[in-house]
Amino acid sequence: MLNTLHIKAISFDLDDTLWPVWPAIERAEATLLQWLTDHAPATAARYPSSAALREVRGQVESERPDLLHDLSALRRESIRLALHHAGDDPALAEHAFEAFFAARQRVDFYPDAMSALTRLAARYPLVALTNGNADVHLVGIGHLFHAAISAREFGFAKPDPRIFHAAALAAQVGPHEVLHVGDDPLMDVVGAVSAGMQSVWVNRAGHDWN
Repeated sequence: MLNTLHIKAISFDLDDTLWPVWPAIERAEATLLQWLTDHAPATAARYPSSAALREVRGQVESERPDLLHDLSALRRESIRLALHHAGDDPALAEHAFEAFFAARQRVDFYPDAMSALTRLAARYPLVALTNGNADVHLVGIGHLFHAAISAREFGFAKPDPRIFHAAALAAQVGPHEVLHVGDDPLMDVVGAVSAGMQSVWVNRAGHDWN
């Protein structure tokens, strides 16, 4: 049971907590495919679908575990590898990633998200805490957040307690004074509780706890 008297700050996961992530990813992947068609046709021909490019990403995940906390670097490296395999210039990877990343920031908020954030931001310092590469400022909600911490920039991903402690530090409160809100039982709920926080599970799909 939550002890609301102790709450002095709230941290929020982003993807699948404030907006559904897959529509944003699918749009970004479609944008990437179009960019490759226009600028790297050999790569587009060799990898004609998002599923084909995801196979390359899976290869990079296996070979580069050091990038698993940095989804931007992971995506950038998978694009570079696809370009290399197809005989296109791997240096195009940065421009291709920029097209993907810009589209990745186009999200469709859940109906209750903006009103909840606005209401809570008037009362508590809010901290964005994500393993993904959405940027609250590019998404358009940066003004509601006191701070934003990503695994990519911090170097450790949820459920590592250190990233939760960083959120508490950013809000200038103790971990026991932070309520973390997120959709992933392990990454968000167990991670936050293990770091000494309280946590709320956002279970929009009605999954059983396991």
